[in-house]
Amino acid sequence: MAYEILRKETLNPQIFLMEILAPAVAKKAEPGQFIILRIDEFGERVPFTIADYDREKGGVTIIVQAVGKTTKDLAQLEAGDSVLDFVGPLGVPTPLEGLKKVAVIGGGLGTAIAYPQAKKLKSLGAEVTAIVGFRSVDFIILNDEMTAASDKLIVATDDGSNGNKGFVTDKLKEELDAGEKFDEVIAIGPLPMMRAVCKLTEQYGVPTTVSMNPVMIDGTGMCGGCRVIVDGQPKFACVDGPDFDGHKIDWDAAMKRQQMYKSHEKQSCADGKCRIGRGK
Repeated sequence: MAYEILRKETLNPQIFLMEILAPAVAKKAEPGQFIILRIDEFGERVPFTIADYDREKGGVTIIVQAVGKTTKDLAQLEAGDSVLDFVGPLGVPTPLEGLKKVAVIGGGLGTAIAYPQAKKLKSLGAEVTAIVGFRSVDFIILNDEMTAASDKLIVATDDGSNGNKGFVTDKLKEELDAGEKFDEVIAIGPLPMMRAVCKLTEQYGVPTTVSMNPVMIDGTGMCGGCRVIVDGQPKFACVDGPDFDGHKIDWDAAMKRQQMYKSHEKQSCADGKCRIGRGK
């Protein structure tokens, strides 16, 4: 069975959106969960967080940054094309019930993962402050969607090109120093950003959830590739997460593991090999 691409949109020079027809996945998907896809029989299995879903239409939305071999191959596909495998929903949904006031933090592509969290929280009646950060105004994504999903949206850029310079930690600190009392902070983005958020919220005693996205292969915990250390114990992001208490993550170990496959990814994209159909 192939999974048709219903829609493709370019969000910025590096990031694109795809809505893929997968009714069984859309029927059960919840914020915080992910899928694993394979483009063709020669492709690797790659996880993507579910950015949105339409239960009636059967569409599941993923947002992709074209940085590695498979994501660059995926970027070559258009609406009407198909991918071979699309498995999910995988992982544990983010526990959002009972939260009344939440800060949802998104860094870069992490905004695509933060969006369904904010959207679900808003639907549950929570007061949502969304803080998202990007390198520059040219890389801002999902601005309209995040506006609709939050009561207050703060968009910051590293270079200030949108008129609001700073990092997400700067903006979160401003909110906390102004007296905001959040039940929880949900932070999603690059590991250094999530670690910085956790160091800040720990000082203020605010519970913080982070979304860990290490290398995943099978999505069942069998391969052990997505191991993270939480409160001194090994956990598997694909079955125990991907959400964890950010104050209990061993960030040094997580960042070291993230670098393990950089050389392999670089080699796979060398000499123009980033294209569909390798090995055919």
